Amino acid sequence: MRKSYTERRNSPGIEGLNLSNIDHSMAAETEIKEFRISVATWNVGGKAPNPDLNLEDFLQVEGSADIYVCGFQEIVPLNAGNILVIEDNEPAARWLALISQALNKPLHDSTNYSSDSSHGSRGLNSNDNKDSKSHNLFHKPSLKVLSKNHRADSSLLKICNCQEESQTRDRQRERKLSDPIHKLDSAKETDRFRPYSSADGMLYMPDTPSFPSSLTDRTYYLIARKQMVGIFLSVWARKELIPHIGHLRVNSVGRGIMGRLGNKGCISISMSLHQTSFCFVCSHLASGEKESDELKRNADVAEILKSTQFPKICKHRPCRATERIVDHDRIIWLGDLNYRVALSYEETKVLLEDKDWDTLLEKDQLNMEREAGTVFEGFKEGRILFAPTYKYTQNSDSYAGENVKSKKKRRTPAWCDRILWRGDGIEQLSYIRGESRFSDHRPVCAVFAAQVEMRNRTNNRFRKGYSCCCKIGI
Repeated sequence: MRKSYTERRNSPGIEGLNLSNIDHSMAAETEIKEFRISVATWNVGGKAPNPDLNLEDFLQVEGSADIYVCGFQEIVPLNAGNILVIEDNEPAARWLALISQALNKPLHDSTNYSSDSSHGSRGLNSNDNKDSKSHNLFHKPSLKVLSKNHRADSSLLKICNCQEESQTRDRQRERKLSDPIHKLDSAKETDRFRPYSSADGMLYMPDTPSFPSSLTDRTYYLIARKQMVGIFLSVWARKELIPHIGHLRVNSVGRGIMGRLGNKGCISISMSLHQTSFCFVCSHLASGEKESDELKRNADVAEILKSTQFPKICKHRPCRATERIVDHDRIIWLGDLNYRVALSYEETKVLLEDKDWDTLLEKDQLNMEREAGTVFEGFKEGRILFAPTYKYTQNSDSYAGENVKSKKKRRTPAWCDRILWRGDGIEQLSYIRGESRFSDHRPVCAVFAAQVEMRNRTNNRFRKGYSCCCKIGI
């Protein structure tokens, strides 16, 4: 029997429900989830990689991180042609191909790389693997990847991911990621990535995979990359994270010749994952081990922090997209920072032979400058438990200078290659160096556990439903 108007009016309905317990459980509109980020930096001394170079150890693939940040310095020789005339993109394409191969190699194939235990690198610089797939990575079309300017779906990574449009955006991204157009229709190397150019760099929307040969097998996609002369930075992420990445921007600052050219300086990539902002900075600072050269490096860092300004792309107010490096929630700074050990070669050699890292690190310029508060304020670095990473004789485990009589050519061993971080909610899980003899530097790798703020979707759906019920008077 239909109730009378008076009965319906006096009925408590949803307003009569005791929602106090529900409201209490919904107090937190966000939740915190931990993601793993693998970071690696390597000064490769101007050498282009061969197709057999194994990067699995360099990238710490065994840890299965959610995001990989790969920074290189001197991917091309720092000569006048590369600095002043035209940028050589072919080595960058080769590094991208090798990174993609290492990250997306099927698990059962991960042990197929040859290993040379005497080098301690587990195959990082091996030349024994002659797999045809590896060599096909470097045939001529693959070297044109970086100049390929397709624009398919690039905007998915450029738009903001503020809360107001989050659900609509996520649904759109998920539909496009599952669209058949993303599946391989050929084995062309030129279709690996579809980049679009911005004022500051190249941002990428994952499209057709390069390795392995099917979309369903592919785990990681290139999110963004940028080259500035010899500095090269790329960020990769798991496929399932892509719908939650936004505010993607790239910036570069030259600090080389005349304080402006790109033989020295930095590349920065800014992005947000869910509701947390990240900034990855890859730098190559001023070289030199003369007295007061560390002040030049301090000046480089100060100018980078001052000059790096990310473009405004968010239309929402207030916007979570920060414009400066230091305003990000989580910052990771990597690269050849070039800080030296403030000891003579002879004193350093004695401590090296004793593996007395702690005493050496007391004279490390970066440590001393940070303790004095003159550089990297608020940044942290994990404890160093490995030998200095620079400078080695080519293709050997001997430091340059051990067999050199001229003091001008001799270099005091130092920890030039470093990884630092800033921000709450980030913890370093490991900090190691690789043992590849490919360059006169040893690569350095770190793994971080980063907390990310996420929307509580269950609460949001309930609140929306409750709001609708109230509006229609249920």
